[in-house]
Amino acid sequence: MSDRLSALDASFLYAEEPGAPQHVGTVMVFEGPLDFARLQRHVAGRIAFVPRYRRRVRDVPGGLANPVWVDDARFDLAFHVRRSALPRPGSTDQLRELVARVHPRPLDRTRPLWELYVVEGLEGDRFALISKAHQAMVDGVNGLDLAQVVLDSSPEAVEAPPDAWRPAPEPSVLDLVGGAVLEAAQRPGEAVQTVRRRAVDLQQAASRVAGSLTRLAVSRGAPDSPLDVELSQHRRFAVAAHPLSSLREVARRHGGGAQGSGAPRGAAVTPTVNDVVLAVLAGTLRTWLQARGAVVTPTTRVRALVPVSVRAEGADDEQRLLEPPGASADASFGTTVDGHLVDLPVGEPNPVLRLHQVAYQLSPHREGGRAVGARDLATLAGFAPPTLHSLGVRVAAGLSRRWFNLLVTNVPGRQEPMYCAGARLAETYPVIPLSAGHALAVGVTSYDGQVFVGFNADRDAVADVGEMPTYLAEALAELRAAVR
Repeated sequence: MSDRLSALDASFLYAEEPGAPQHVGTVMVFEGPLDFARLQRHVAGRIAFVPRYRRRVRDVPGGLANPVWVDDARFDLAFHVRRSALPRPGSTDQLRELVARVHPRPLDRTRPLWELYVVEGLEGDRFALISKAHQAMVDGVNGLDLAQVVLDSSPEAVEAPPDAWRPAPEPSVLDLVGGAVLEAAQRPGEAVQTVRRRAVDLQQAASRVAGSLTRLAVSRGAPDSPLDVELSQHRRFAVAAHPLSSLREVARRHGGGAQGSGAPRGAAVTPTVNDVVLAVLAGTLRTWLQARGAVVTPTTRVRALVPVSVRAEGADDEQRLLEPPGASADASFGTTVDGHLVDLPVGEPNPVLRLHQVAYQLSPHREGGRAVGARDLATLAGFAPPTLHSLGVRVAAGLSRRWFNLLVTNVPGRQEPMYCAGARLAETYPVIPLSAGHALAVGVTSYDGQVFVGFNADRDAVADVGEMPTYLAEALAELRAAVR
């Protein structure tokens, strides 16, 4: 039987728009000089263990069934691993501009749906990798994100065995049609579903397969926001990095619980590190709106979609972060996909009250130990954040664009160094794709004692996204000062 795309995977292809390509990325900065030949061998060895990276999508004639994955007979590693360089001085700003230019470019549908840019010339004798992998590829089970696949916990990477891969013959038109008819006869319900998915938009299609999202019973749409726009095809990208200890300090100082404005009288909340992240983002957006001359009142809010992982059994990790889903098909880990809509209180001038308002909104998710612990997620699949960010983006696909203003994914990573072809990973920034109608997406990853934030924004609608790292630093400093 053919390796057929699932209904959700196919929906990312059907509804992809020029202004909203559906691939997730990661920017990884490494210390030390680049050995390009070794890196190429390393990537070639790793993708041998993930078959989808050498397969392309083949449509079924007449749309009788979802497309299938077929081996790419002309697979060319050099096409996917692309060498680039920054001019002197090789600054972070230059790298950000390069990311903003290469990341929104659509992937070639006639080839495997991934690219890896190797960027030389960074100041400080460093190099970077910019990864792109289509949402249709990364389901956490049969496909992992490339940025996860190439990383190791040791500089002495295990050499891959000799690769004897030979592309399997492509199915003929008769094979594709016959397979579709046979599957339709065996599972008629899926055939009907396939036809429907070709006629509806991505949000409606994905919502029928993300059953847990039906728990998001909202009666009103998201508030009006300058983040709700028709997207251009161009992007800007900004980054920020802060010590993880700074966020932990704030969470610890509120460990005894406090009543927040907007919560019922007597309701106590205990902020987590994830709550601190969202509160700091609320402060960031508050300053951003004020700098743009927008009217900010005490009731001003921005609704964020925060994908989460939950499980039935309790989690005893002291940091129960609410993160995007882990491998939800892994029954041994017991995770399921869920999502929360959080009204970020950008109108609240008091940073402590912002924190407790966020914590109060998310506290029901932690009740009963349903939240997956940060340590569990960080060790779920090696260095899991790249794949977990991608799975988190899938949650957004299940919601109508009018229900939220921006997507925020927050994934804990390993707190010890990781390596690629012997080079130490120093920084890692998620590049979260923009969904139709949303001008900003924020990805957060903790790694080796640092928290790394990637702001992906529409180039025209959020031309000042480069100021957000400064606003974020100010918001964090304000919150830390307020709780001392």
